[in-house]
Amino acid sequence: MTDAGPPTPSPPAGAPAPVRRHVRGVGIALFALAGLALITPIATDSAMGRVGLLLLIAGLLEVYDGFRRSRDADARAAWVNGAGTMLIGVVVLNSTTLVTSAFLIVLGAWFFVDALRYARRGVAVARGHATLPWRAWAFPLLGNLTVALVILLLRERVLPLTIAITAFLRILGAAWNVLAAPVLASTDAGDTALVDLGLHDNPALVRMADRLEEEEVARGSFDREWILGFTATLFALHAGRMGFDGSLLAAVSPAVAVLGDWFIALLVAAFVVTPARLSFRKLTRPLERYAWSVSIGDSPLWVARHGQRVARFWLEARLRFAIRVRQARYSPRAALRRGLRIGLPAAAVIAATVPVWGMSWYFDTENWAAGVWNSWAEARTDTWREAMVRAVIAAEPVGAGASAFAVTPEGLPPAGDFSFIVIGDTGEGDASQHVLRDSLLTAAGQPDVRFVVLSSDVVYPTGAMRNYEANFWLPFKGVRVPVYAIPGNHDWYDALEGFVATFLTPSAAKVAMRARIEADERITSTTDADIDALVEKAGFLGREYRVPVGRQRAPFFQVQTDTFALIAVDTGVARRVDDAQWAWLERALAAARGKFVMVVLGHPLFAGGTYQADPDDDDPTGLAALHALLRSHGVSIVMAGDTHDLEYYVEQPQRSGMPTMHHWVNGGGGAYLSFGTALAWPASPATTTWAHYPGYRDVRAKIEGETPWWKRPAWWWTRDLGAWPFTAEWLSALFDSNDAPFFQSFVEVRVEPSARRVRVLPWGVHGRLRWRDLHASADLPADDTQPGDPVEWVLPWR
Repeated sequence: MTDAGPPTPSPPAGAPAPVRRHVRGVGIALFALAGLALITPIATDSAMGRVGLLLLIAGLLEVYDGFRRSRDADARAAWVNGAGTMLIGVVVLNSTTLVTSAFLIVLGAWFFVDALRYARRGVAVARGHATLPWRAWAFPLLGNLTVALVILLLRERVLPLTIAITAFLRILGAAWNVLAAPVLASTDAGDTALVDLGLHDNPALVRMADRLEEEEVARGSFDREWILGFTATLFALHAGRMGFDGSLLAAVSPAVAVLGDWFIALLVAAFVVTPARLSFRKLTRPLERYAWSVSIGDSPLWVARHGQRVARFWLEARLRFAIRVRQARYSPRAALRRGLRIGLPAAAVIAATVPVWGMSWYFDTENWAAGVWNSWAEARTDTWREAMVRAVIAAEPVGAGASAFAVTPEGLPPAGDFSFIVIGDTGEGDASQHVLRDSLLTAAGQPDVRFVVLSSDVVYPTGAMRNYEANFWLPFKGVRVPVYAIPGNHDWYDALEGFVATFLTPSAAKVAMRARIEADERITSTTDADIDALVEKAGFLGREYRVPVGRQRAPFFQVQTDTFALIAVDTGVARRVDDAQWAWLERALAAARGKFVMVVLGHPLFAGGTYQADPDDDDPTGLAALHALLRSHGVSIVMAGDTHDLEYYVEQPQRSGMPTMHHWVNGGGGAYLSFGTALAWPASPATTTWAHYPGYRDVRAKIEGETPWWKRPAWWWTRDLGAWPFTAEWLSALFDSNDAPFFQSFVEVRVEPSARRVRVLPWGVHGRLRWRDLHASADLPADDTQPGDPVEWVLPWR
């Protein structure tokens, strides 16, 4: 619960009485947020993210209200508690990257410590050492103990509900204190500044304070123009880097990034610059009081007399700053204006230099914009996909059984040997993607390679058509066999328009995009002319770069021969499929009965040494259900992207007669690497047979060789403490760099019915990977294999 703070003494006699009133709007807004937090687990599947966002908003409102409190103790309490609420919100937002037990321990301990603090105040009141209404300590004490008890009893068994109740009680306490605390108006700024100095009864200083207050009010228009100019510059910076093609996505993305810049600016102003100046002011307050006494007094000292001008200049600057702080405290508009005026330069420096730092997420507001699109697409992906698929089925023949949404590469033998390439998470368009290009062209140019499969995230950051030339066409120039793809979460951020225009046939692409528009009740900026332009653009790029694409009829597909079946499944953003794709998948698996079956997913079932699906998930088309379906149909290989490295797992059959299921994470095709796998490989992985690339020693050597001094503490925290209470994967983005050595990878799959086997061959930036490159379980490789031998996983045909 939040802290109302102890009462403070009234202003000295003769001081101007501050205006006391309640800001009911903020309190009512907090009550509404508390209610939303409580019902979020019922109203949405992504409860943790929504609750975290509500906590962030509530914390900001509480911090804002603190600036208007008429008592300094109340203001400090609001700032501390608001910052705490925001920190809890950040923790909840990143709950998927936290160790669950650590997550709950941190939250429970937070509220228990608060309870002890209020208990201490109660003891002080009982002993007569303090005067405080019993409601000011008893209610918060009981509230914090209740929250800690809820966390203790429910724990991870009902994690979303636990967090929702915690957030509800936290925000409810903030709402109560906001409604109860007296506040000031901006017109009180000059008076209260003089009261604070004990100089409110000096007429000359009162006139000076009034003048400075009027000047600050007058400069408001100048500040607004300055902020507008800075904001326009930041928008242009983001639009230039993110690409601007006139579409709604292209306009909104830099606008969201600018809002992120504003947020960073306000954080810098509220938690860095202003506290630093206030701390310095507090340390030099005795000197200021002495200077005021010299300035307004009639000192006989020659030095004092001649130093009055200098003192007056310095003191006037101090008084102006005090008035600015109080205006910001008492007025939301003044607070926003002053915060942006102070923090925007720092935000602009961060925005301009973040690529140099290698901070791929934390302070890059352009990536924050992608996160916004992720939330939007997550809620709509299944609806869009199902509408697209049903529209294509109605418009043109798509086949049935083994031919439903099937693709047929040229020269594919009905029962003979052949090969194909699978590469995932490619679309960065930078050195980490291009460094793999020569290996990809070498592998894809082999005479028995019939096609290439992209298994997630074709184009970053938002899958927009404007990024396809640099992030797909150019890196794949020279590939002469057909390229098929399933989208990753980033490809869905633009409603899959770039992907559909590129990989679907022109007729299917137009039908699918129009169906998506209808599914959105035509609330979209995409017109029929835009659809035609997207398809024409994809066709033009295809003719220029001569990479064979545009042969699918859906964001999923199958390739079936007489003996082998490859089934590629789109798991969207939320790691699930829609009903239409589920029905197609069941029919495709039934048609593949008796064959060697390989399935490519957008999200892996195993990654980072752990099982990724929730066994208790009752979603009938979710990841756990998908795993059960594949297992029941005897699928031998499951390969997926999304996690940016190469990993291998052997899942033993649950009953006799079923094949062993081999899992690969194959997402190292060009995106920044997921170093968390190598840095925090669990002591007891989810399967007994496993391997991953790169290994710990290579990753550690790269990080220690390239990490600058100012990132070293984060590296020590990750290396020595496992990034607790977060995860090494979450913090590993701090150490990403587009410099050698590179550890990108993809795999070649050799289907050899003549030898009754399938071989999986991993490639790296220097050609075929060697066993010495991998970190593997004790049973890998075979005893007769040398560390320098090429890696080869051989799976017998059942």
